[in-house]
Amino acid sequence: MLLLRCPLPLLLLLLPLSSRPQKLPTRDEELFQMQIRDKAFFHDSSVIPDGAEISSYLFRDTPKRYFFVVEEDNTPLAVTVTPCDAPLEWKLSVQELPEEASGEGSGDPEPLEQQKQQITNEEGTELFSYKGNDVEYFVSSSSPSGLYQLDLLSTEKDTHFKVYATTTPESDQPYPELPYDPRIDVTSLGRTTVTLAWKPSPTASLLRQPIQYCIVINKEHNFKSLCAVEAKLSSDDAFMMAPKPGLDFSPFDFAHFGFPADNNSGKERGFLKSSKFGRQTPPKPRVDLHRVCIGNKNIFTVSDLKPDTQYYFDMFAVNTNTNMSTAYVGTFARTKEEAKQKTVELKDGKVTDVFIKRKGAKFLRFAPVSSHQKVTFSIHSCLDAVQIQVRRDGKLLLSQSVEGVRQFQLRGKAKAKYLVRLKGSKKGASMLKVLATTRPNKQSFPSLPEDTRIKAFDKLRTCSSVTVAWLGTQERNKFCIYKREVDDNYNEEQKKREQNQCLGPDTRKKSEKVLCKYFHSQNIQKAVTTETIRGLQPGKSYLLDVYVIGHGGHSVKYQSKLVKTRKFC
Repeated sequence: MLLLRCPLPLLLLLLPLSSRPQKLPTRDEELFQMQIRDKAFFHDSSVIPDGAEISSYLFRDTPKRYFFVVEEDNTPLAVTVTPCDAPLEWKLSVQELPEEASGEGSGDPEPLEQQKQQITNEEGTELFSYKGNDVEYFVSSSSPSGLYQLDLLSTEKDTHFKVYATTTPESDQPYPELPYDPRIDVTSLGRTTVTLAWKPSPTASLLRQPIQYCIVINKEHNFKSLCAVEAKLSSDDAFMMAPKPGLDFSPFDFAHFGFPADNNSGKERGFLKSSKFGRQTPPKPRVDLHRVCIGNKNIFTVSDLKPDTQYYFDMFAVNTNTNMSTAYVGTFARTKEEAKQKTVELKDGKVTDVFIKRKGAKFLRFAPVSSHQKVTFSIHSCLDAVQIQVRRDGKLLLSQSVEGVRQFQLRGKAKAKYLVRLKGSKKGASMLKVLATTRPNKQSFPSLPEDTRIKAFDKLRTCSSVTVAWLGTQERNKFCIYKREVDDNYNEEQKKREQNQCLGPDTRKKSEKVLCKYFHSQNIQKAVTTETIRGLQPGKSYLLDVYVIGHGGHSVKYQSKLVKTRKFC
């Protein structure tokens, strides 16, 4: 595979203008090896190096094109595109090389302008396209020779991105591998501290490659890539003012982690307890986002947090040989309240995120400001079942276990105050979304049937399709079904380790989407729908998920269903 330089005229100038047959340089040539060592050569150019990650920038609505050449047929190929702070549209295509450029011609070379026309006038064959902000990749075990071009576009705003391409994906493995359970566990929760633990990357434990872990803390949302974190931090000039090759994760980038400079050198902020940094930056306003790299430890306590504040935590495994990273499944947690604050206030009609540590409890208070006839509590338990109790002015009205989404409607009373007690699971930490309202029409959660299982029809299985059904309700909702191929040894225990049930279809890859449709039935006995999912591979296992999306935009996932196509038909 080769790195071609763009704009195209410059690309063609790289071709030797001599009477002997022309041949594009390859990965093994001395000049290329010199250039690959000097990463500045690829900065903001249209060259994609074989086996190295490049970073670049897109202006909004201004497309960018990259080139590379695969010289031999049946060559393995992997291309990974990492959006940073905005979704991208990108497309990978291939076209045949001009005869002279491929080294197969003879005689005098074609004129420069004629070669240029020959390449640029051909659209090429599209191999893959994607639109979104996920880290997405194209992988082929046998790619044809030709001129490959990667087109990228950002329609939302100016943005950074990264591209990695290789013709030796099996041996390179630059991205750290995630463990079988890629979640971050909250093992301890205090008023100003949160302790996190995670399973080590197999790249470190099995392959013995140097891996360090970087934790990102903020109050807004989880991040899908370290590139997105760096883009957010780069709004501060003190972050990575003059990046140099090989120093992408240098400690000088994180002198204060968003805190004002402390003139008292004898006191360290909590985020600085695990590291020592040599470079200080002048105090200035910074984004409320903090990153710390802690070496190869797999437990860390984040300190100096604010009480009763929700934080989002992301973990990235970084291969220090390649400076390339992989994201664990992020989590969030709310620090404990101050001693005088024993309850969380619920606002009428507003969804509140609640975190409960293992075997812990949380108290919520709802005090309607106006008279009301009924009060509705909607609970969405993201992980395991939790216990709920509701008291009105001290009187117990409700006590039961909640799993998935449940809605409770209670009789109202003038000037009444409601106290909700949530008790966490014994298995692990619990995350919930809670809605309390006195307005029956103010429902952010979609209605659900009592049975949220997906049924698969065994007799209708074929080598390339499966047929499934699920129940709906009398309320018209949008349903989206997604599929994902899994290993044959995938089991129920692994399903439990999947991302929490509160994560919606926006977290799924576009390639996993099967379809979306609206469905309801006034006759609840007939509120059932079926779908045949086609285009599957013989003898393969697939995990199916159905999401129901309510009018308020909140989504709930049905119970996942594991299906397998027939091997012989």
